[in-house]
Amino acid sequence: MDRPARLVPLHYVAIGGRGPEDVVAAPDGGVLTGVEDGRILRLDGLGDPDTARVRELARTGGRPLGLELLPDGDLLVCDAERGLLRVGLADGAVRVLADSAEGEPLRFASNVVALSDGTVYFTASSRRFPLDHWIGDIVEHSATGRLLRLAPGASTPEVVCDGLQFANGLAVSGDGTFLIVAETGAYRLTRFWLTGPRAGRAEFFAELPGMPDNMWRDGELTWVALAGPRNAPLDLFHRTPPAVRRAAARAAVHAPYRPAGTLAVVALDDHGRVAHHLARHHCGFRMATSVCVSGRHLVLGSVREPGVAVCAAPAAT
Repeated sequence: MDRPARLVPLHYVAIGGRGPEDVVAAPDGGVLTGVEDGRILRLDGLGDPDTARVRELARTGGRPLGLELLPDGDLLVCDAERGLLRVGLADGAVRVLADSAEGEPLRFASNVVALSDGTVYFTASSRRFPLDHWIGDIVEHSATGRLLRLAPGASTPEVVCDGLQFANGLAVSGDGTFLIVAETGAYRLTRFWLTGPRAGRAEFFAELPGMPDNMWRDGELTWVALAGPRNAPLDLFHRTPPAVRRAAARAAVHAPYRPAGTLAVVALDDHGRVAHHLARHHCGFRMATSVCVSGRHLVLGSVREPGVAVCAAPAAT
């Protein structure tokens, strides 16, 4: 991959809550996010930090992560504690759509997309580690992430792809023929075919220069937040026996974690070709877990920060 262009931060907006893990842009220019105390927030006026506004829309009662705004104005929420939720933004009502799969509780629902026919696909990052011990899954490298499908009107999701390395962000291709799935623990994106002769199959889509997290579809491009850069010692460690990795994972979940100071995002087309690779080193805003395009800006969220970063969007290529 070519040397990255410079990511240009414009300003930071505190939102009165910690950990806006996913950010999604509404058609009217607002940005929606969820924070660690369970609130769903709407952010307006992010172009000017002095006049930006934050409004609470709902409370999930858990820990909201990935979001998907529906055409009727409701919001799908992957909640790390409660499962897949549907939230009414007009009245704040919360309904559980799925909280188990294959007879076990959904430990770590991560991100979600909805198709035009009402089918919902969502990821579960790990069957072994909850959100607050996510680093254990990355270290153990045991590939228990899953992609699940919830058919219209169904109450139980179907696992359509498993063995993923920390399944995370999701996006739909421009023509709707496949999904793009982020495998954070493998530095790659995976394509899952929805239609055609390969429907139901997963295959390699793109390798990335860091750990992919949430994604955002903007026109012909899919934007991907990179939560951290590649880690050569970790790559070597992943070649050790499973028992060694399991022991290290048990230790890792109790050790302090300091994210790298590199902030990075990429944008790819539906052939897996990189259109933009933007990065900034030695950045105070750490661990970007999401990115969306809002007007002339890139808005970045983070599972750790108490606010969002607003950056300049690159010129179209």
